[in-house]
Amino acid sequence: MGVYTIALGHGSNVFAIVRGPYSAKVVKLTIGEIPDDEEIIVEFGERGEGSGQFTWPAGIAVDSQENVFVTDEWLHRVSVFTADGEFLRTFGTAGNGEGQFNRPSGITIDGNDDIYISDSLNHRIQKLSSEGRFINQWGNRGADAGEFNSPWGITTDGQGHVYVADHKNHRIQKFNADGEFVFELGSHGKGDNQFDHPSSVAVDSDGEIYVCDWANNRVQTFDKDRNYLTTFEGNAQELSKWQRQYVNANPDVYKARRRVYTLEPEQRFALPMAVAFDNEKSRLMVVDAQRWRIQIYNKLRNYADPQFNI
Repeated sequence: MGVYTIALGHGSNVFAIVRGPYSAKVVKLTIGEIPDDEEIIVEFGERGEGSGQFTWPAGIAVDSQENVFVTDEWLHRVSVFTADGEFLRTFGTAGNGEGQFNRPSGITIDGNDDIYISDSLNHRIQKLSSEGRFINQWGNRGADAGEFNSPWGITTDGQGHVYVADHKNHRIQKFNADGEFVFELGSHGKGDNQFDHPSSVAVDSDGEIYVCDWANNRVQTFDKDRNYLTTFEGNAQELSKWQRQYVNANPDVYKARRRVYTLEPEQRFALPMAVAFDNEKSRLMVVDAQRWRIQIYNKLRNYADPQFNI
């Protein structure tokens, strides 16, 4: 079981989807500003198809009231909870009509509490109210501007623009709040300004864009004008407190880590799944899914310095 994606709540609250072959849940935790300042507050949800349950939870977002919205790829719906895990409602059914979904994945909520969902296998974005009422949609399967091939991660910026990780087109697309195309970023490859199945995108208050370059095992960063800035490949030089507890409680793991020539590969990302930017604390969070952790970078004016991972 590992962290799949995250959403930022109020203050130091972070909501994470944690899922594995036989279980699925949301974990609410606080993450402070120094290493080891993390605490799990509550866990909610479980594997199943009933109210408040998940099968394949995929995306998570938090509104202005700190209600938590979770997409479910298998059940083709969105489940809504309070910040403390009380189940409120679901909306959405399987299909390709308005307010219906086919493997919904990424979800984001703008400053008006309107919801945008990557309706992945319908190859479109849907915009809905916080109650799940259909407002608008755009996109169809293709590779032209405004078209998608399995859109995945999605976010909005402070001006209400929508950014979509167009997963199988290996690019990021930007739209206004009504779905009008603004620009695209990237192409398929391993170089700067190229992606291999990008899975997530985040934008900070300076307009800088962070792309989770999934199959390239890295995060690339661009300025608001799409100029390449830098790449993060992971820098987890210290184990988190939870990782230390796990290693110390498992003698075989402890011995295996001592036998290897170098632990350097352990520091790097392995298929990072998601990114989120905490503007209040000026830090980037990267969900390093295959290593069951989050790596965190503080943004400095001279750029970013790796700080800690959990």
